[in-house]
Amino acid sequence: MKNTLFKGIIAYPITPFDKDEKVDIVLYKKLLERLIVSGSHGVAPLGSTGVMPYLTDEEKEAITEATIEQVNGRVPVLVGVSNLTTEKTIYHAKFAEKAGADAVMIIPMSYWKLTDDEIVQHYDAVAKQISIPIMAYNNPATGGVDMSPALLKRLLEIPNVTLIKESSGDVQRMHYLKRELGDDVAFFNGSNPLALAAFSAGATGWCTAAPNLIPELNVDLYNAIQKNDLKEAQKIFYKQLNLLKFIVNKGLPRTIKAGLKIKGIDGGFLRSPLKPLTESEVAELELIFKELE
Repeated sequence: MKNTLFKGIIAYPITPFDKDEKVDIVLYKKLLERLIVSGSHGVAPLGSTGVMPYLTDEEKEAITEATIEQVNGRVPVLVGVSNLTTEKTIYHAKFAEKAGADAVMIIPMSYWKLTDDEIVQHYDAVAKQISIPIMAYNNPATGGVDMSPALLKRLLEIPNVTLIKESSGDVQRMHYLKRELGDDVAFFNGSNPLALAAFSAGATGWCTAAPNLIPELNVDLYNAIQKNDLKEAQKIFYKQLNLLKFIVNKGLPRTIKAGLKIKGIDGGFLRSPLKPLTESEVAELELIFKELE
């Protein structure tokens, strides 16, 4: 396999804000530390959970540096560097590499519908400016672009595009990737409700916000898969499925912060236009937590 540094549970830290909607770096480091000590195999700041599109360049840089400093080499770090323009994506990718990131994650963000050739050229331009691995991230729900398995295969011809994250929710694509690519490329699941199916399809790991709330269950699922214990894996997965669905349906940052609050952990505030869960949604989340007891 081209890149085996990342495997298992890759946790998304949230970006906490203070009451004035300023990034709270001190709290961020505390929340990040929880993910590390609870057993996550890697961390991926500045993704959807970290509300990366809502941050300034300076805030992204501060989060990147704070992550590298807090992790201190204990687990690999995958930094989100996506931007609408190729120039800005290159800027953030180079910054992440210089700061000490192990790899960067890029989703082709689009206002205009991008062609396959434009997407390939976008990744190729970034790849030529850095030497660390790139994860090609497909998430049509957030990026506005749906990269087909055939396009992902083209991207893998770029030397340091060695990781794929598939979040379309279509498990058949994962089977296609495994069949077409074999063990040459690591592909990761980014769709929470498909965690078990993705591992069954051969996913190397699971990129998820869930470790902020249920790290033991997430790690236990991966361990059961590693032991080829399907019955145990099913049991562990079905136990957490309602929460995984809730996180996706209600929005990652909102749900994680609400869940942390229920657990008595300060998750900070949100940045507008994002708003907290409603009282009824919080009550629903509390019931889901009770089911996990």
